[in-house]
Amino acid sequence: MALTKFEYNSFDVTPVASNGFAFNSTPNGLTTASAGAMTLIKTQTASDVASVEFKHGTSDVVLDGTYDTYLFKFIGMHPETDATDMTVNFSVDTGSNYNVSKMTTFFRTQHYENGTSGVVAYIAGNDLTEGTGEQYLNQDGSMGADNDQCLAGKMYLFNPSSTTFVKHFMSDTIEVNAGDRCREAFVAGYGNTTSAIDAVRFKCSSGNINGTIKLYGVTK
Repeated sequence: MALTKFEYNSFDVTPVASNGFAFNSTPNGLTTASAGAMTLIKTQTASDVASVEFKHGTSDVVLDGTYDTYLFKFIGMHPETDATDMTVNFSVDTGSNYNVSKMTTFFRTQHYENGTSGVVAYIAGNDLTEGTGEQYLNQDGSMGADNDQCLAGKMYLFNPSSTTFVKHFMSDTIEVNAGDRCREAFVAGYGNTTSAIDAVRFKCSSGNINGTIKLYGVTK
């Protein structure tokens, strides 16, 4: 076994200290790399409305090949109707129809405020199998309308402008629900279309919706 001694200050990063680093095949194995970044595209704050829509080319929304990955952030989502759900659907005709066929899988965790019923469960009933309807982003029938109940989270949409591949997405939401349970829900799947997705709609399964949704473009 050979031992190699590195002298003090052998790795001099001072000239590029403000840059990121990546490995390569050079003798020292390092190169500079540009850091990724998120660009805020649009913020929408809903107040007792039927849905929140992000349509490419409308109200400064960008949802095309400018970015490979788009990120939606949900902040303080609060329904007008108790025991409802937050849902998502996609459009290939700038919102004229939200009927993209989807394949998805859904599981969630929960814990009551009194410390009972800690559960991790796969919820087959929230999966879609070539379904064109709304995809639940939280446990069905659980979103609470009380002042101390709301939902937050995020959803990624990958390469929506592709005309070759299906459109993958995944979400992670956390809520204090109508039964005063902490529930985290995970959804993953794809829009089974090779048409470009150019609009995304969020709504409640019943009643209107409140809260803030932010759309970001993610730079590689």
